[in-house]
Amino acid sequence: MTTETLDERAAQAHMIISLLDHWGVGEREKITLLGLPAETKLCSLQGFRHGKALPGNDEVLIRVEHILGISRALSLANPLNERAAVMWLHRRNHRLNSRTPLATMIDEGLDGIIRVRIQLDCSYGWYLDEQRVKAEASP
Repeated sequence: MTTETLDERAAQAHMIISLLDHWGVGEREKITLLGLPAETKLCSLQGFRHGKALPGNDEVLIRVEHILGISRALSLANPLNERAAVMWLHRRNHRLNSRTPLATMIDEGLDGIIRVRIQLDCSYGWYLDEQRVKAEASP
């Protein structure tokens, strides 16, 4: 359950669609990346650009959180050159089985998005390791 207001989700929708535009993500791929239903019409993306809120379901909100985390990590890795971030997303990466980070996120869904985030954000990887250790230690 989310505590974000409709206005906050609308602002977030505009921001995430603008970010995906900047990354060069196609319209159909935006729908896939965000975990929107396959039957989502392309015109819905225009709505998100102009004030319509993203759906408040957990799948969409979790994906948005991770995509924004990837964006922050890319900004930290390339603070003076935002084109380098876009290039990284479109360049094959041996840690992703010689696939591009963007293709990994689109094809593998949430798991792929998390894999890409871990590649960029070691502190997030450490957090996941810590959570796994805690889960294994609890009865």
